Amino acid sequence: MLNRYPLWKYLVILAVVVVGCIYAAPNMYPEDPAVQISETRSSGALSASKLTEIRDVLAKADIEVLKEESEDQKALFRFKSGSDQIKAKPLIEGVLGQDFTVALNMAPTTPEWLSSLGANPMKLGLDLRGGVHFLLEVDMEKAITQRMEVYAGEVKRLLRTEDIRYRRVELKGNDLELTFRKDVDREAGRDFLRKEYQDFVATEKEDDQYFYLNLSLTDAKVKEIKDYAISQNLTTLRNRVNELGVAEPLVQRQGQDRIVVQLPGVQDTAAAKEVLGSTAELQFRLEALPDASITQRQSFSFRDNPNRRANIEKDIILTGQSVSTASLGFDENGLPQVNISLDASGGKLMHRVTRKAVGRKMAVIFIEHKTRKVNKIVDGEIVEERHKYSQQGIISLATIQSPLGNSFRITGLDSPQEASNLSLLLRAGSLAAPIYFVEERTVGPSLGQENIDLGVTSVQIGLALVLVFMILFYRVFGVVANMALILNLVILVAVMSLMSATLTLPGIAGIVLTVGMAVDANVLIFSRIREELKNGAPPQSAIHAGYERAFVTIFDANLTTLIVAVILFAVGTGPVKGFAVTLMVGITTSMFTAIMLTRGVINLIYGGRNIKTLSIGGV
Repeated sequence: MLNRYPLWKYLVILAVVVVGCIYAAPNMYPEDPAVQISETRSSGALSASKLTEIRDVLAKADIEVLKEESEDQKALFRFKSGSDQIKAKPLIEGVLGQDFTVALNMAPTTPEWLSSLGANPMKLGLDLRGGVHFLLEVDMEKAITQRMEVYAGEVKRLLRTEDIRYRRVELKGNDLELTFRKDVDREAGRDFLRKEYQDFVATEKEDDQYFYLNLSLTDAKVKEIKDYAISQNLTTLRNRVNELGVAEPLVQRQGQDRIVVQLPGVQDTAAAKEVLGSTAELQFRLEALPDASITQRQSFSFRDNPNRRANIEKDIILTGQSVSTASLGFDENGLPQVNISLDASGGKLMHRVTRKAVGRKMAVIFIEHKTRKVNKIVDGEIVEERHKYSQQGIISLATIQSPLGNSFRITGLDSPQEASNLSLLLRAGSLAAPIYFVEERTVGPSLGQENIDLGVTSVQIGLALVLVFMILFYRVFGVVANMALILNLVILVAVMSLMSATLTLPGIAGIVLTVGMAVDANVLIFSRIREELKNGAPPQSAIHAGYERAFVTIFDANLTTLIVAVILFAVGTGPVKGFAVTLMVGITTSMFTAIMLTRGVINLIYGGRNIKTLSIGGV
């Protein structure tokens, strides 16, 4: 029988609509402006007395707290408005001081029963939600220098292992200069290193006293190091942000040596830098022997106690790049430790060094790279310059109990919190090269709300015009198309919420375009039904022919658009990707609602009935 669906098709349509409504529902619950408090490294606990003091300060300032939540060493205060949120932040900071990170946030209000089903609202991009934008520059020259420093330590150890006598190994620019007393030793060193390192170009020179071997990297290796530096830094920054739970961050490359980081929902640039784990690197080195010369050792202070210092060897054993995993644990006495696993090459090198260093201490050194703004007067004008500098400190100095391999543990940590922070930094990865903050920008939540309001208004106006047009031109069929159009928006929002997609302004533009494209399919179908009726076809046959014959045209048109959207997503960045995501999802959902869903409803209205006319207008 024409225009009748089997029961299973109706059940599929009903299931999709119900699931779509459930998973789109969280977007109906607006987030609360909130202030989030979290414990910083080595700070005291967030005590009940501190929370009471915060409540008293907020009450004196006539700032109403909607809800207060506290868990572990974190707390969250929800407020009625963004203005109360902004007023509350400095007051809370005044109570807590520097021991805690106080940041603006947006807290979800999704009911528990929806959250238990995994239903969460769409995440909003920086242009809608507000947040912080960083532009970071990777120091490519330092990337090469750091790699050469590691090579220098390895070359020294290898020459000693092979009993090849040398006077010194020095880093001259981006080259290694090896000094020998005898030509025969230089030849032995050259032949041995040529087999060990294929990426060096060796040149020789001599003077009246010494014989020199200069090792410089090939152009291909330099390019490889630079490419690795940018890709490793991208991965490390993504890992650090993800470890700390920042929702839908954007971390992507820009140009040859820059990285863009956007953190939606974060309004404090200082807190955002803390979230990034700082632009730092990690190094493993041995503590210097008491009789080590000044040229062989370097003095470092401890990060948590600047007055405490230790002498550390200049030679680097490994960097954080060799760490594959790290986790917090406890030893047999219940004291905190960090369990570390190295990659294959790192494990071999660690074992080779530590088997001769049992009983000595190994330091984990944290090096943080920063920039400071300096204003200079040039030709009578104030010019802002950025000066690069580094802060170095020991985060762990533990005794080597036995030769270490791929897996070992770091003990001697002061607290579980210190062990947790160390494991996070190691697990998230080390930067392959220093990065510096070139630009910092904060997008306020008020601007984001204005963008949301304008975007929603554009969708509402476009939707209203389409609804009116469809009813005027297609009567009952227009009402069905409008119902499908609204359900298409609901399902689209549900799918994007399930995908954890980020909605941006270009994404809203994609939704508006989807509204027009979704109704376009119905216009083709209904126009075809009109033609069939004009040609004298019975109503039931006209409906059947309209859907069947228009399908190929609709499918082809949507397929070509979908291909373009996929290409945009693949090659585009930032806003282009946001537009492409909503377009791809919108095309898929509109195919379902404009064809399967509308036909199901039309079948329920007209299917199996002996009808003479159709309320489709224009016939």
